[in-house]
Formats: sequence, C-alpha cells, structure tokens
Amino acid sequence: MRVVSLVPSLTEAIAVSVPGALVGATDWCSHPADLDVPRIGGTKNPKLDRILALAPDLVVANEEENRGPDLAALRAAGVEVLVTVVCDIPQALAELARVLEACGAKSRPRWLDEAETVWAALPPPEHRTTAVVPIWRRPWMVLGRDTFAGDVLSRLGVDHLYATHAERYPRIPLDELRAAAPDLVVLPDEPYRFTADDGPEAFPGLKCALVSGRHVTWYGPSLAEAPRVLGEALRAALR
Repeated sequence: MRVVSLVPSLTEAIAVSVPGALVGATDWCSHPADLDVPRIGGTKNPKLDRILALAPDLVVANEEENRGPDLAALRAAGVEVLVTVVCDIPQALAELARVLEACGAKSRPRWLDEAETVWAALPPPEHRTTAVVPIWRRPWMVLGRDTFAGDVLSRLGVDHLYATHAERYPRIPLDELRAAAPDLVVLPDEPYRFTADDGPEAFPGLKCALVSGRHVTWYGPSLAEAPRVLGEALRAALR
C-alpha cells in the first residue's frame, strides 16, 4: 500500500501505525520528527503532479483542511481519495480507525485504544470556564461552530464564546473579543504560532493560556496525552 497524506495529524497516525505505507506528505507534516518522505506542498495548495508521480494507491484528506477541487482532480486522475470528517472526539476516533484500516494496518494500534480510554474516563469538569480561542491574527479569527478543537476544550471544561457562530472560523474584531470579557483567552501555537511575546499583549487584563496546537487541533497519537497536557496548561493560566 502506497499512501499520500494531506493532513498532518493523519500523517503522524499512519507513520507510527503502518510503517512504510507513507510515500508522501505535506510540507506541514511535522510528526513524527524523523519522518522522511517526499513533500508535496501545503494542505491548501498541494502539488498534484508530485502526488501523481508518487503513484499512490490512496490519498487521505480531510473535508476541512483540504480543498474540494484538488481532491476532485486526484479522483479524475484515477487516484482513490479517502476524505475524513472530524468535528468531535468520537468522530476522530472512528475516522482514525477507518483511515488506518484503509492504509493496511493489521491491527488496531495501542495508542488509539489508549486515546479512547482516556477520553471516555475523563471526569466531568468541576467548573466551567468561558473563553475565546484565536487561531489567527491579522485578521483575528477564532473558533466558531462545530470544530474539533472546540469539542476538545469543551470536554475539559472550556466553553468558547463563539460556539454558536454561523461560521466555523469567524473573523472577529479585536475590540469585540476583548469586550466579550471571557474568563480565559486560549492561544494555541498553530495554525498561527502564538507565543508569550505574540498574542497575550493583545488582551490586557485577561488571563491567557498558551497551549499546544498539536494537542488541541490534531487527531492522532497526541489524543492519548491531550487531556493531561492541555489540562495542565489551562489550570496554570487560571491560577
């Protein structure tokens, strides 16, 4: 089986679970750290000629991260494309199992069982916290409706204030974000790389939590440790 992945989190899942199956990945596929496969461009602008030159049996993609016209072009060229839809933890676990089976996994990986167990055993949060969750600046964009990251945070007791917005990633003016007066501003390090020096200064007087983007937005092996890693960061910010 020859697989090209257009989704960083799926790339990691396939690489650690089906060694040798991956023959191509995007420029943004950073895990595992020793991943050594040809790069085919970005998630939004893959080089279709590079993908076709790799002669994949399967291309794995995601309905949110990848563009429909690119996937249609691959199908028109005779390539099988598996598209995942992931808006919450249960969907993520089910889609990961489907992807790994399609990639030729002989058995269910231990990390997937561990992820399912740790999220199922997560106790109800003792307290709920309101938050805004920027994922970009210039312009400011935040989590909106039906997002995987929003579900992850909700299960950890964080209710982001734009969960019912009509858009999944709405553009919200900074003064409106400040005026919303959330308990917390959650700043992941991807897709925009928020840091201690780039992000918190925009929200004077508000508590800010710098969190791992991989643990809040990726669905893959990081799911098994995400509750602990994110929980620690959130609790530290709220002290």
